[in-house]
Amino acid sequence: MKRINILILLLVVGGLAYGREYHVSVKGNDANQGTEIAPFRSIGRAALAAYPGDVITVHAGTYREWVNPPRGGTCDEKRIIYRAAPGERVEIKGSEIVNTWTKEDGGVWKVILPNSFFGDYNPYSDLIYGDWFYGKNRKHHTGEVFLNNKSLYEKESLDKVRNPEIYPESKDPEGSKYTWYCETNAENTTIWANFHQHNPNRELVEISVRRTCFYPEKQGINYLTIDGFHISEAASQWAAPTAEQIGMVATHWNKGWIIENNVISNAKCSGITLGKERATGHNVWLNDMSIDGSLHYIEVTFRTIRNGWNKENIGSHIVRNNEIFACEQTGMCGSMGAAFSIVENNYIHDIWVKRQFDGAEIAGIKFHAAIDTQIRNNRICRTGRGMWLDWMAQGARISHNLAYENDLEDIYFEVDHGPYLVDNNIFASPVSVWDMSQGGAYVHNLIAGIIRLAQEKGRYTPYHLPHSTEVAGLSIILNGDARFYNNIFAPVNPNEKWTYGLTKYDAAGYPCFIDGNVYYNKAVQFGAEKNFVAKPDFDPKFKVEERGKDVYVSFATDLTGLKTEIVTTERLGKAKFPKAAYENPDGTPIIFDNDYFGVKRGGQPVPGPFERLKDGDNIIKVW
Repeated sequence: MKRINILILLLVVGGLAYGREYHVSVKGNDANQGTEIAPFRSIGRAALAAYPGDVITVHAGTYREWVNPPRGGTCDEKRIIYRAAPGERVEIKGSEIVNTWTKEDGGVWKVILPNSFFGDYNPYSDLIYGDWFYGKNRKHHTGEVFLNNKSLYEKESLDKVRNPEIYPESKDPEGSKYTWYCETNAENTTIWANFHQHNPNRELVEISVRRTCFYPEKQGINYLTIDGFHISEAASQWAAPTAEQIGMVATHWNKGWIIENNVISNAKCSGITLGKERATGHNVWLNDMSIDGSLHYIEVTFRTIRNGWNKENIGSHIVRNNEIFACEQTGMCGSMGAAFSIVENNYIHDIWVKRQFDGAEIAGIKFHAAIDTQIRNNRICRTGRGMWLDWMAQGARISHNLAYENDLEDIYFEVDHGPYLVDNNIFASPVSVWDMSQGGAYVHNLIAGIIRLAQEKGRYTPYHLPHSTEVAGLSIILNGDARFYNNIFAPVNPNEKWTYGLTKYDAAGYPCFIDGNVYYNKAVQFGAEKNFVAKPDFDPKFKVEERGKDVYVSFATDLTGLKTEIVTTERLGKAKFPKAAYENPDGTPIIFDNDYFGVKRGGQPVPGPFERLKDGDNIIKVW
């Protein structure tokens, strides 16, 4: 009886330790109890107090800290939730204010900071470094200088700060004349910056001092929610797929995070990373150039599997309803850690604007091994490359996205073997798709640009058992094994040197399955296609137009004589190498009978993403 009473007491006490709400305020004190009337001062202090099931509510103000959670939740029902107080603007910044500048000539000012100002990490002595990073023959620091929340351009000499010129590759030419340069010795860090007509001691001038804003140093921190914050200005490092990936918000090889309703901006490299940890390799190619980087990545893949990369342990994150911009590598990236995740309803824009460095990991969304990952209902524009699914995008589904004004391409599939699905999207950039893969299925898309097609015979890359991280085999890419059903090709001002439509797939390495497509304005059909409409002289005058916060597309159609059929998992068959079906992550079949807006399709569906099209002019609000 006594032992039973002790057990009951422990359960009661344990119950009181869970389900609490802790409050944080800029007017609080970390010696407080964290209640609404006696809040903590820092989010980090609340993180130390919180256990599974607890909520941390952060009130209005700016918090300059790295939140390093010591523990996570245990399941979806027992999360630890970090949230901005409803209706309040809460900022988490990786920067500090500097207002002790001294004026030099013209618009140039200087500040000298003791190295102790930076603690154990100085971004002005830390260089950007990593596999597949291209610095354009100069050094780049992870630090950054901000004038009124806009970053300046780092220069490699003081002379280029004193005599600024427009950087020709920038997408913001006038902004590129605002410049900075740094030098560091054993005692001090000196920064010069050209603020032009602005007085930096009267404006908001900040410099990045933290490598991240929200990142657990250790693994096993699962089931966290990050909701409603403005997160910015961290000195994030290059996030190579062969490295530990630390973005401004980073999950660190954990499971079940929800990152939602945030505004994420001004990361030196990546905004959000759902990526790899360090133990399975960190920039392994640069550390051993004796073999090709792709072979290193295969080795890393097998190490991660031995280290517990599977659905039970890793991934299954939800990233939704965020606005992400002004990051110079990616808005969001992840090597293997994004598997089984959902990325939806995000607005990702103006990525890689400054273009002072380059690399093979730059995009609005860049995922390696997006196994069973769903990317849907996102708006992605002005990002260089919109989406890039590199290696092992098996079971991925890219649906109902709006992509435009991306000057490289809207989506790039690199060395994937399928099955992956691309349905009900609007791809409006001059290059809509770069297909260096096989086994893709494209259903009910509107494609306004070209499709680039390429083989890759020099790399053997993995394919998997269905809905699993377990590797089934390796193969090169000969292209093809593709499906294209019920798409509209509507080129805008077609370039005579380019080929539009699907005629390139006539020469693909593996057979393709193509039917029910519409080809306008010099787009050319697949040679063996039976049911199609081809009107090479019909210009639909396709256009994407931003009207304030809304986006509209307008175009004309003529669908006379077209016969189509509903597309299903059964009709799509199985991808050649993994021998896997085009189905939901849970293995259930798909019927593609809902359009971009969720409108039910008829038995003879209208091609493209909109079921309610009419012949003639159409103007449709799409965001």
